[in-house]
Parts: sequence; structure tokens; C-alpha cells
Amino acid sequence: MIAGVGWIGQLILLSSGHHAWARLGGVGAACSALLLVTPMPASATPKVPTSRLVSNELAAPFNIAFKGRGAYVADGGLNKVVRVRRDGTLKTIVDDAPGTSGLAFSKHGRYLAYTTTESGPPPAEGAGPPPITASRLNINGPHGSHVEADTLAYEKANNPDQHVHYGVRHPSQCVKDALKKADIPVSYKGLVDSHAYSVARYKKKWVVADAGGNDLLWVTNRGKISTLAVLPSQPLKITKAIAKAQELPKCVVGKTYKFEAVPTDVEVGRDGYLYVTTLPGGPEDPSLGARGKVYRVNPHNGHIKLVATGFLGATNLALGKHGKIFVAELFGGQISVVKLGKAHKYVSLPGVVAVETDRSGALWAATLGSEKPPPPGTLVKIVKVRANP
Repeated sequence: MIAGVGWIGQLILLSSGHHAWARLGGVGAACSALLLVTPMPASATPKVPTSRLVSNELAAPFNIAFKGRGAYVADGGLNKVVRVRRDGTLKTIVDDAPGTSGLAFSKHGRYLAYTTTESGPPPAEGAGPPPITASRLNINGPHGSHVEADTLAYEKANNPDQHVHYGVRHPSQCVKDALKKADIPVSYKGLVDSHAYSVARYKKKWVVADAGGNDLLWVTNRGKISTLAVLPSQPLKITKAIAKAQELPKCVVGKTYKFEAVPTDVEVGRDGYLYVTTLPGGPEDPSLGARGKVYRVNPHNGHIKLVATGFLGATNLALGKHGKIFVAELFGGQISVVKLGKAHKYVSLPGVVAVETDRSGALWAATLGSEKPPPPGTLVKIVKVRANP
């Protein structure tokens, strides 16, 4: 786990601090009840997706990757990168990986990249999550080579979203007073923060989704970092219902609050574009709606296009056959599939935090366990069985 914070705290680091409006909700509910559906007999139609348990020896399996026929997991609870054997047992690939969450291989498996994140001691109660003190992309290469790309140092030197405005523009004194009283940042530009959360291989470089910096970063095999794209702010118009739920006065109703984007995963599509999931930078419970998004990013010029929205805790995505996009909705307790720009439920899977497709196109998923077992974190394979009529 991240130093000084459990794996649930690591999720809170994605959506709290200056990202947050209200306390992150729904973590316990999403993670405390893990239900694995037992496949039904293949005797009726139609075929419906369900999950088949592969391993229950994981803790916080934030990302899945494949090399050949092997399934690998970045486990931020075990602080390891592991290979999951066919019998469900784990083989340690990288032993000392504090707060690891991202994982990817180069095309032929010569390079392995994984992210690590560490934090300092927790601040006073109610003052937000522990500050991140180290965030890196680690690259293991041929002949035992190891390179560390320091994303936090890059963020401190460059702060790519420093010109992006967050909060409320031109707030009245009433709005200022109301937001300050609620401990909500009123108006600010991008702050210095880095949390290298996910990674993908693009040709001969790596793409890092930095959930703290709100951006995508290029990283070479030698550890040189540059900015690929900054994710747009996430606007929300404050309705009467939202104001009432957040105990805000009438003067806030109708104002637009711009949250930070929190990129959680990045994948490379067959079309050569990058696909990115984002959390909306505020409470992940349904109080402000299902605001998670999927974007498509042009890796050549950083141009960003919205693909779909309406996800409740979009923590990961996988690209399937025929252009299908699968999204893990941690706080929705399900995997969704994007069809014609809209999210549709694909399969219920409480605690789901990661999804990935293997080389055959089969869909796999990982779920979080509770901090006090049972249940453990799991790796499952999504299969289609014939449901009873």
C-alpha cells in the first residue's frame, strides 16, 4: 500500500484533496460485498455474461496486463507485480513496488513498465488525504536494466494544467462565503500534484495517465518525460437538488463548478488513438450523478474528443473487438459497454476496479477486497453462458 495509507486511501487520493467537493462516498459499499456469479448450465438462451473466478489471492488489483498467455496484475495492496498462475496462485515478478497501480508490457515483452506511488503521514483529521511524496514510472528492460521516470519531479517543474481554471468563475461574495464554509475550493488554477496511476505502451514510448496532474505524459525507455495532453475540466451546473444535498445557499444555484479531470486508465486502440477513463474530480457516489467519462485522444497532437459519459466511478477500461469499449464502474458495481456513445450495463460485478482483454479478445476483470477480509481481491474471467428462460 502507499506509505501511511491503505488501498482504499489510494482510491481516495484519486478523488480527494483539491479534486474533491464532498467526501468520497460509496467505497465501503462497493468493496465490502463482492459477489461472483456462478455460471448457469448452458441449456437455454440467450447467452449472458457472468464471471468465473481465476484467483482470490489478490488484495488491490488495480490493473491487469497480458504477456503471451500469462495474466499479470499490479497489486497496490501487496505492493507487488504478480503473475497469476492457472491454479490461481501468484508468482512475484516485482517485489518492492509501493502503491503500484499501472502495468504494461512492450509489444514483444522485452520491457515491463509499472507505476509506484508513496505518500507522507496523514494530515490532521478532515484536512484531506496524505500528500503524495513520490510518483514514478518504473521501466524494467533487457539484461536487468531498470529506469525510473519521476512524474512528481516533472509536475513540479512543469505543472501542465497550470493554466486550466477550476471552481467557479467570477463568484459573488455569497458564493465565495458558501463554498469556503463548506471547505470547497472557490476558484483556482491547476496545482502541483502527481499520481502516476496507469500506463500503456504506444510504439516505442509509454503513455502515463497521471491522476494527480490531470494529464497524459509521454515517457521514453530512458525515462525522459514530456506532456502529451491535459484533460479538460469537468463542469457541473449546480441545481437546487445539489445545493440542498450539499447544504449550500440559493446564491450557488445555477452556477457552474469546474472540477478537475482525474484520468484513471489509458489504452491504445486499433485505430491508433488513445482511450482514457476519467473520474469527475468530486464525490463518486450518486449525489452529483454518474459523471465519469471516456475520451479519445490523438497521440500526434493531443486533441481530445469525448466518447461517452454516464459512468459511476470509471476506474479502468478495456478495448474489445468491433470497437467495443468496456468500462469498470467501481461505484456502480458493474462493467459497462459503450454503444453509440452511451453506456450500457454489461455485467454486475461489485468491487470491480480493472478490466482488460487478452490476445484472444476475452474479457478479464479484477475486484477489490475489503481491508478486513473476507472477501479478498480477485481476478475473474468474463464468460457468456446460456441463461435459464
